[in-house]
Amino acid sequence: MSRQRSRAWQRMLSGRRLDLLDPSPVDVELSDIAHGLARVARWNGQTVGDYPFSVAQHSVLVLELFRAANAQALPAAQMQALLHDAPEYVMGDIISPFKAAMGGNYKDVENRLLSAIFLRFSLPATMPAVLARQIKVADREAAYFEATHLAGFAASEARKLFGEPSQAAFDVDAFERLIRPWPTHQAHAQFIEAFQTLSSAL
Repeated sequence: MSRQRSRAWQRMLSGRRLDLLDPSPVDVELSDIAHGLARVARWNGQTVGDYPFSVAQHSVLVLELFRAANAQALPAAQMQALLHDAPEYVMGDIISPFKAAMGGNYKDVENRLLSAIFLRFSLPATMPAVLARQIKVADREAAYFEATHLAGFAASEARKLFGEPSQAAFDVDAFERLIRPWPTHQAHAQFIEAFQTLSSAL
């Protein structure tokens, strides 16, 4: 008798059962993504403020930085920027040094999930190399701002790890709104709003 495969799915609040090793786009739901990302803390929760800085809020920040640097980006590219960390709604946010130490198939699992998420929302399964680099720049700039404003890093240390931000990108009020940690319900709502705005333009 063949041995039954170990369970590799997670039951989501939507009722879907998402197979983490072989994810199907039909089991991906926006409500589950927003719910999970709004509750996953960046920096393992080691940030100042009344609330954790969530991956949902980070995703909105990355989207705004990406837009500021790539004014001509199409809605589909902006959507991929918003969803760049979406697999973390089930995988959690593991800091980069630990990911590197883990090695193995972690990145493969993450990439399969991201492809399923993209396909669920009628996006290309993968990003062109140029777009991936542009989103990575925005991601690293977001990390710099989070590190220096929330996670206790000196600017000199953050520059070594994440590089020098290319531009301030926002006026003071807009930046303050994006970097101050949001409560869970606000992070959830802002992520949904950004998604719906982009979805209507696709």
